[in-house]
Order: sequence, then C-alpha cells, then structure tokens
Amino acid sequence: MPHQPSRRAGDGPDTVLAQAPYRVGAVTLVARDLDALARFYQDVIGLARVSQQADTVRLGAGGRVLLVLRHDPAARPWTRREAGLFHTAFLLPGRGDLGAWLLHAEKHGVVLTGAADHLVSEAVYLDDPEGNGIEIYVDRPDDAWVWASDGTVVMRNERLDRAGIIAAATRPWDGMPAGGCIGHVHLQVGELDAAERFYAGLLGFAVTCRYPSAVFLGAGGYHHQLAGNIWNSPGAEVRDGGTTGLAEVELHAEAGTLDAVRTRCRDGGLLLVEDGEALLVRDPWGTRLRLTSMPG
Repeated sequence: MPHQPSRRAGDGPDTVLAQAPYRVGAVTLVARDLDALARFYQDVIGLARVSQQADTVRLGAGGRVLLVLRHDPAARPWTRREAGLFHTAFLLPGRGDLGAWLLHAEKHGVVLTGAADHLVSEAVYLDDPEGNGIEIYVDRPDDAWVWASDGTVVMRNERLDRAGIIAAATRPWDGMPAGGCIGHVHLQVGELDAAERFYAGLLGFAVTCRYPSAVFLGAGGYHHQLAGNIWNSPGAEVRDGGTTGLAEVELHAEAGTLDAVRTRCRDGGLLLVEDGEALLVRDPWGTRLRLTSMPG
C-alpha cells in the first residue's frame, strides 16, 4: 500500500502535492508553428510568456515555467497511434477558477473534447492546434478521496456538474492563476506491464489506480502525477525522433528520491545520463524524463 502522509485539518490537494517526493515541473513540446501554438497557450489556456529565444518559447504562471515550446517546422506530425502525450493536465487552485475558465472558453468558442467528474477531481478536455491533448482540472478536497484497502484510489468518469462549477466563479478569467501548475501528465504507452515496471519499479511511483487499459501512478499520497494508457497505442514501438508533440517531461524530485533512482538505474545496468544535477532517463518508448532537484 502506498504511504499515506499524515495531514492537518484543512490540508488540501495543493498541500499534498507540496509534500510529495515528486512534482511535475515543465512539459516540452515540439511545434511546427511556434507562434500559433504559443498564442494558443497564452490566449486560451492563460499561460504567460516567461522567456523567448529564436526557436524556443517558455510559458508559465507565477514566474514558473510550465510549458516549453521548441520550433521544428520540418517535424513529422505525431499520430495518436504512437507512444507519447495523451494530455498535459493543468491544475487550477480552486473550483471558481475552473468556472471562470469555462466561461472564458465559451466566450471564445473553444471546442472541448470531453468533461468528467473523476471523484478526486473535476476536469475538462481539449486539444491544442497541433493535436496535443490538454486537461484543465480542479481537485476535490483530499479528505473526499476514497482509498481502497489495497492502497488504490477510487476514480470514475461521472457527469460533470458544469452549472455548479460556473456558479462558483467569482471573477472573470484573467489568465492562469499564480498557483496554477501541471498536476499530472498522462502518456500514451505501448504496454501497461512495461510502463508499470519503469514508472513504479524504476522511478518509484506507486500504482494508485488501475483502469481498463490504463494505469495511474502517484507519489506522496496524490492521486496521480503520471498515468499511462494503451487506448490508442497498443503495441506502440519506440518513438522516432523528429516528430511534433512531446519531447520531455520534467519531474522535480526530493534528493532521496533522486538518489534512489540513480542507484536502481546503475544496479539494473540501465543507461543513465547525468546533465549537471539532472538525471535524464527514457521510458521503454523513448519518452525522455528529466529528473531535477525539488526547487527551494
């Protein structure tokens, strides 16, 4: 059973994430049309431009980089049958923020691809102009999450209370709040057992939920910082280079967690690249993960 950290009364999902040994830092995407994709994430998702170079734009919230866009106009468009990104999930601080974003999306004609109450969270889904999946969500209070005796959390797809969420909005949408972050990254993989061996066995995440053709992985009592599914990609092979879409997921990790991953990689004879203080590893389908120390 995964370790369930003790919590003070009033602790919420943000506190659970803040105390977890892993947090998602930034997601890097390769873009064929850098300007158009950057405008989308600013205008629709509400990210702010943090920095820009000739071929790279960094976007974020509260001065923190959450999304890196790299320009490659010659990149082959990634297809949904391949391993890669299912969605980047942006976690908003409160239910009213999600309500404000929904009104903003409606005003600007943003097309949603789905919406659900997952019991642990309330979420809506859409795609960016280059086909990268996006989730915008808000967590329910963590004391409302139901954990089974085997240590997994109960998650389902229920009807979203859109009216109630919109009614919770107290101000117009004015961009991603400073407390917004990437709560989790959901990946497309080729095979679930291999995904579990890598993400649980090597990186040290706990399996927090098993769903038909999907596995959810969390650390520190959070419902999931990562997930993998084979809904579109069963049997997917190692990704070729030179495609659009996901290039890298950055994971912030506590020092002890980084040391444990380093040891398991070396003991298992796996190739481990150290880039300064960061560890670079690739999952069985070539998706690169950059493990860095938890920011102070």
